[in-house]
Amino acid sequence: MEANPAVDDYVSRKRWLLWGFDWAARRIRHVGLRRYGAETSDAIAGEARAEYEALIPQLPYIGGGRNPYTRLIIAAAMFLALYKALKRRGRPVEEIGELVHETVQAFFDTLPRFLLRLYGRLNFTRRALRGAHRGALESQEREDPGGWVYAVVEGDGVAFDWGIDQLECGICKLFAAHDAGEFVPYMCDLDFIASDYFGWGLARTTTLAEGGERCDFRFKRERGVRRIIP
Repeated sequence: MEANPAVDDYVSRKRWLLWGFDWAARRIRHVGLRRYGAETSDAIAGEARAEYEALIPQLPYIGGGRNPYTRLIIAAAMFLALYKALKRRGRPVEEIGELVHETVQAFFDTLPRFLLRLYGRLNFTRRALRGAHRGALESQEREDPGGWVYAVVEGDGVAFDWGIDQLECGICKLFAAHDAGEFVPYMCDLDFIASDYFGWGLARTTTLAEGGERCDFRFKRERGVRRIIP
């Protein structure tokens, strides 16, 4: 019988993936406490963890460690698990979106600001751009149907330094497979939170999740976040 690469890649690391979930949950526990109190917050966290554990063998294989987007799939699965747990409790999507935004900001606030900025500067190095070009070409071969397909856009250094046009999104696919497509726009907004902490200067006018033909990421080092809505 042919081996399932997703099982090999994710299930073999299940212990560490669950450890990562628990580590993040501890750092942002105060967000749930403030919203729901200790008993309800702990119950939700336990339900979300169980959902995440169930999701692990279902995650799409998109190349494993050779593909940096694998980390995004893993992180997105954590939020999908939280969405599932809260949706089962009848919570509206707007409330879940607010909670996720609060938790992401709270998580970033636990990390040293200078390290976040240092990491953000790596996005503008020649090595990062070469890697983006290489990844884009590989994505266009569509060997991993559950992943991303994108193209690099050269910048002029004035309007933006460089950009990405995403033509297919792994998070959209993952959430759609679990009837959670309504939550993807809230996931998209997390890009602007990350941009603020990393200093990416993200500007974007359209997304696949909102019905666009692409997600047009445009990066300008240290520019303030620009969320352009047509």
